[in-house]
Amino acid sequence: MTSRIVVIPTRRAHSNHAEVARSIGVDIIAGRYAEGTRLPGDAEMIAMFGVSRPVLRESVKTLVAKGLLTTKARVGTVVRERGAWNMFDADVLAWHLDAGIDKRFLNDLAEIRLAVEPRAAMLAAAQRSEEDLTELRRSMERMRLEASDSVGFADADLALHIAVARASGNLFMRSIGHVIEAALRASFLLSAPVELEDRDTVLLWHQKIVDAIAAGDAEAASEAMVHVIHNGMRRHDGTVIETAPAEALPSVQSGERS
Repeated sequence: MTSRIVVIPTRRAHSNHAEVARSIGVDIIAGRYAEGTRLPGDAEMIAMFGVSRPVLRESVKTLVAKGLLTTKARVGTVVRERGAWNMFDADVLAWHLDAGIDKRFLNDLAEIRLAVEPRAAMLAAAQRSEEDLTELRRSMERMRLEASDSVGFADADLALHIAVARASGNLFMRSIGHVIEAALRASFLLSAPVELEDRDTVLLWHQKIVDAIAAGDAEAASEAMVHVIHNGMRRHDGTVIETAPAEALPSVQSGERS
């Protein structure tokens, strides 16, 4: 499989403090500020971004709430360890896509999917409505019509997985699906089945998910979902992931704004 640079468009902030928070957040995730690093003082940051002190402080509060920063008396604002970051926060996930995703990110995503999606498929086999089946079949048909390496194929794949979560009837599973939607879309783009044999395999096992849910076969639905996720992990392993160079991203250190 050839090396590809995949650009994942993410939503942009609509306020000064949200944009400053995004810029600092991307810097942290991209590694420009390592764990335990102290950020520049307020005066320097205000000059960098051209914002008021209240705007900067609101930005820092946002990042503290998301687990990326902590504030300490007589120390300042410090980057927290990666394990403290709230990976179920939609902004934090979006910032990872902006910074450039790596194999660790994709493996972590696959592991949480394995913990949730097979169970969602089992529940969907018992709970699904006719409307759910219609959406699953519509998504499956879209996958068959789209080119494997197209955005349309990834979007159809994503729609199918979201439809499974919705069909499960479990509100938590639905919420998880929507929170990690952007990350899933990035994952599907990176693992696109460009070879004909891979495409046939992907379509076959996604169809097995739909057929098992339609038949009310919970075990088969779960097994098919596990196979789909593992197959995606295999294709990730064959992909060389390239990300934009750090200087191409908006930086706290350079004071660039997007």
